[in-house]
Amino acid sequence: MMIAVLLSRILGLIRDRVIAMKFGQGFETDAYNAAFTVPDLLSYVIAGGAISSAVIPVFTEFIKSGRTKEAWRLFSVVAIITTWTVLGFVVVGEIYAWQLVAKLNPGPVFAPHIPASVFLTRILLPAQLFFFLGGLMMGVLQVKGVFSGQALGPIIYNLGIILGGTVLIHFAPPENRIVVLCWGALTGAFIGNIVIQWILVRRVGGYFVPESVRSLLKDPGVKDGAKQVWRMMLPILLGVALPQIAAITNKYYASYLTSGAQSALMNANRIMQVPLGVFAQAVAIAIFPTMAAQFAERDMKALRSTTNYGLRYIFFLTIPSSAFMVVLALPIVQLLLQNGKYGPSEAQMAASALQYYAVGIFAWSGQSILARVFYSVKNSKVPVIVGTVATLLFFPMNRPLMGLLGFRGLALATTIASILNMVVLLWMARERLHGIEGGRLATSVGKVLIASAAGAACAGKIYHKLWASMNHTTHVFVHSLLILTICLGIGTAIYLGLCLIMRMEEMEVVRAMPEKILAKLFPRFARG
Repeated sequence: MMIAVLLSRILGLIRDRVIAMKFGQGFETDAYNAAFTVPDLLSYVIAGGAISSAVIPVFTEFIKSGRTKEAWRLFSVVAIITTWTVLGFVVVGEIYAWQLVAKLNPGPVFAPHIPASVFLTRILLPAQLFFFLGGLMMGVLQVKGVFSGQALGPIIYNLGIILGGTVLIHFAPPENRIVVLCWGALTGAFIGNIVIQWILVRRVGGYFVPESVRSLLKDPGVKDGAKQVWRMMLPILLGVALPQIAAITNKYYASYLTSGAQSALMNANRIMQVPLGVFAQAVAIAIFPTMAAQFAERDMKALRSTTNYGLRYIFFLTIPSSAFMVVLALPIVQLLLQNGKYGPSEAQMAASALQYYAVGIFAWSGQSILARVFYSVKNSKVPVIVGTVATLLFFPMNRPLMGLLGFRGLALATTIASILNMVVLLWMARERLHGIEGGRLATSVGKVLIASAAGAACAGKIYHKLWASMNHTTHVFVHSLLILTICLGIGTAIYLGLCLIMRMEEMEVVRAMPEKILAKLFPRFARG
């Protein structure tokens, strides 16, 4: 799962590099990034993680108890009802696109962008239905132990945008070339989230029951299961909203700042999402069905152990990622984005925002595991209450921090809110599960912090020496690649070496992973 998500993130970085090379970081990209505000709100909050998180525990219980026919009837009910709901939101968004874009980007600096952003928004909105149906199918596939759909969806989506920026752009009118990125996104969303997912669902024996909702709900088991999904759905919608609200709020305040501020924040946020996706998303996706199954069997001891393992492993991966990203932010941005119209000043802006975002990587990651603890025990109220409190504290932080640090203050406000959210969720999970082996977790985190600090400090010192000896006006890609290869190589070696010296259990997973991968790819070789 981590390898698949890594491939998706690499394609995402290639996508961002294509956009930066073709359009830079200014008027067009601000309009393009703002065009995703309304669709993203629907995609991630209504149609994304919420639907799969609500369906997985209930669908798992049906499958575990041998009620396969009822499970697929439940799938059909949820698909029909929520499809009409999402379609309603899409239609409203299409009609009121101008008002929504203007309200969410009220700054006078952004005013000239509104017409272009509205046009792009209307292209992107229909894709949200594809994301919803794809999220539903990904959820049932995870219950069946199939994770390839979750990996392939984002890969194909990114390929669609890359195709738009590299091929379709040659057929677009010069005054509106950026529209091809949106058509590419729409195409990728359909293929990756509808076509591919349905093929995989059919392979695992899934099917859609072509009956009316009234007919399907005549089955008492299906009706009860649907009620459980809806009861969980609304709190989960609100519980997963914080990351999206943070991004929308960042865009809102950045619209008052200089041109390029929105794009700098979005570029930095997307780079921060790479380790978050590769590690946190992969682990959370893989571990959630296991948690749901353990609760369905009422094995609370196993659930506590799984939660502890998930947190230890995720912190082992993401705390050093945060540290390295903070000290190496500029060469990371230069390697990934600086090219063509994207120059040194744009890279510096994005890098400074990235440093403040990166501090919160471990918190977003821990939150992704902890929220699924509550979803697995069918208690979706706790994450929404905690997320709501964190969001209410997040809003007033933006203006003073923006006044103090400019657009970087918006990134810092997001990070503070994520840390607060994770800490409270951790405490609540400990109460709900009657312990999560806290001593073991604290010992692991302490060792990771020591090793991460040493590795990042060494990487930072080497970076500054290499930086002073290079000419950064030419061969930016080569120089940044060289710096990152040396600094990350040495820093990672120090980190892993110290983890070995401190005899961390998590190192056993790292050492066993290549062997397991080889065993899957080359079974005969592994047996030999």
